[in-house]
Amino acid sequence: MQGDKNNGFDVLYHNMKHGQISSKELTDFIRERSTIEEAYARSMTKLAKSAGNFSQLGTFAPVWDVFKTSTEKLASCHMELVRKLQELIKEVQKYVEEQAKAHKKTKEEVASTLEAVQNIQTTSQALLKSREIYNAKTVEQERLRKEGATQRDVDKAGVKAKKATETYKSYVEKYAAAKSEFEQKMAETAQKFQDIEENHIHHMKEIIQSYSRSVDETHVQIGEVHTEFVRNIENTSVESLIHKLAESKGTGKERPGPIEFEECNAAIATEGKSCYTIKGESEIFFVCTLQNSFYSSSDSEDEDEPRKFHVEIKPVQPNNDTHQNRATIDELKASIGNIILSPSTSVRLLDTHRMLKHLKTAELSLSSIAVEITRRIRAHATHGHTRLTSVTRFAQVRPFSPPKTSNASPPPAAPLARAESSSSLSSNASLSAGNTPTVGTSRGPSPVTLASLDALPIAVAFTESVNAYFKGADPTKCIVKITGDMTLSFPMGIIKVFTTNPSPAVLTFKLKNTSRLEQILPNQQLLYSDPSQSDSNSKDFWFNMQALTSYLRKSSDQNPTASYYNVDVLKYQVQSDGIHSTPLNLAVYWKCAASTSDLRVDYRYNPESMVSPGPLSNVQILVPVDGEVTNMQSLPNSNWNPEQNKCLWKLSDISEKSDNEGAGSLRAKFELSDGPSNPTTLAVQFMSEGSTLSGVDMELQGPGYRLSLNKKRFATGRYMADC
Repeated sequence: MQGDKNNGFDVLYHNMKHGQISSKELTDFIRERSTIEEAYARSMTKLAKSAGNFSQLGTFAPVWDVFKTSTEKLASCHMELVRKLQELIKEVQKYVEEQAKAHKKTKEEVASTLEAVQNIQTTSQALLKSREIYNAKTVEQERLRKEGATQRDVDKAGVKAKKATETYKSYVEKYAAAKSEFEQKMAETAQKFQDIEENHIHHMKEIIQSYSRSVDETHVQIGEVHTEFVRNIENTSVESLIHKLAESKGTGKERPGPIEFEECNAAIATEGKSCYTIKGESEIFFVCTLQNSFYSSSDSEDEDEPRKFHVEIKPVQPNNDTHQNRATIDELKASIGNIILSPSTSVRLLDTHRMLKHLKTAELSLSSIAVEITRRIRAHATHGHTRLTSVTRFAQVRPFSPPKTSNASPPPAAPLARAESSSSLSSNASLSAGNTPTVGTSRGPSPVTLASLDALPIAVAFTESVNAYFKGADPTKCIVKITGDMTLSFPMGIIKVFTTNPSPAVLTFKLKNTSRLEQILPNQQLLYSDPSQSDSNSKDFWFNMQALTSYLRKSSDQNPTASYYNVDVLKYQVQSDGIHSTPLNLAVYWKCAASTSDLRVDYRYNPESMVSPGPLSNVQILVPVDGEVTNMQSLPNSNWNPEQNKCLWKLSDISEKSDNEGAGSLRAKFELSDGPSNPTTLAVQFMSEGSTLSGVDMELQGPGYRLSLNKKRFATGRYMADC
């Protein structure tokens, strides 16, 4: 405010403008830091993926899981910082916009001060000039008087000096008034500029504190991840690694007993079948081989007939050799009588040739039966009741791979029992592996009994919401926003598969047709992705299986009776092209008079907005009308709600096959008792099943999962039209 040139206002005003520049530069700095953190997080994600692809063989293999988990958490920490910085950037940008509005408002408020500054600057210059003229004229008059000039010249110089004196005095008075006004307005303006600058510095400090707090929290999280990594490495001892190797690669826990010589059984030999036993102290092992006689035929025409083999159970010899245990055929039937196969895996026991196509499932079924039989035999042997001597022809599929030729002897069968009886157990024993997770699945959606070797069923749903605002009949004023959600649905049975399997197959999928997507926001807690992918029309994602299992288990605990559980996978925003992106174009016309109001709504079906055009169903148009409506006439007919003062049209499905290819008009005339009414904004509702506006789709990648259902739909969000 001081200084002979009165430039303080200019300095303060430009300083205020520099604050806006500082805000933008701070935004650029935070954005650059966010870019660096995102690039680092991508690199860490790649590194974690590489660690997961390293060799899983050998004793050191479990350590890679520790590295992978730790690296994924580090990447997650940096991505979390990126998210926080992005939110902070939005706050700074919002502040920059508010700051620009405040500066514009301040400029208008201090306009009078600027005029006062310009006034005093102009007055000051005029005052200086008038003073110079006054001094010159006065000196000229005195010079003429001293030099003895004529009275006429002296009088003439006196007139000029007097005039200059009056002018000088008037400018002194003007300057005093201008100075007073300038000081008053400048004091107010300077205080305003100071308040703006203080608020600016305070806000900038808050932004910096938020930035510092976000970085500090990330450093704390990184420290916790590193501490956890060190702890996990310390807990991964040499003994535990060797123990894991022994559990995963072990070939057995008990040594087999010695093989004793057994005399040839002539009856069995004539049947072309040789059986011998391997006896241990408390276990019974049965090994059977099938020859090409009796049940086997070398003739190709007989290949469709069932192949049968004998199963022999030798008695358990007690240590004292004083008692011989026996078990009746009824007890043996009871051993397997309660084992039931699910419909998808039940077999006819005599049709072995047909079941050779399902050897894998049969192997597991027989193994389950053998375990149950062995358990029952042990129970009978322990109590010392009877000795198993009867034989049954147990017709069943061979549990191992079929021979390469019809003449080759098959490998030994799974351990089964043998008893001498002509009756077949297939007549009254139904087989099942309902409690065995590796046998049999239903291909239905849910609930399911899932096998760890089967493709697990998963359903996906794409739901999009179109928001639009139409202004009159001008298409350039149409505002459109389209968002979407992708949800995966997991059947109840998949939770058991995930929890019982320490390393379930990683669920990976490709999001296709993403070129029209403006933004993709995956679920950071469950999904990983590689941001460096070059294909603009697709994007790969894979699940954090540990986090997914925890989420599904938590959902199951909260709602144990549910048959399936939905997981929100990602959200996205679709690029819009104004009115061309709206499925239903609208134009509204109002004509409001004192006693009546006329309304016309033009609509047109727009198939170009959809990748696969489908009908718009459940179309409803709601129009609020004020002015105390006493009567209404509409075409087509609509419903009037006098309590809410709203008119509602319900239309049939709109598509290209509708009249006029989906174009039409709604007309209504409202008679008023308290008019005129005001033109109001109408709301529209509709939906479409089977397609989306974006055309986005999903494809499962890798083995272990199958897509059982792909559901797509879109509906209106805030879909409004105004005149």
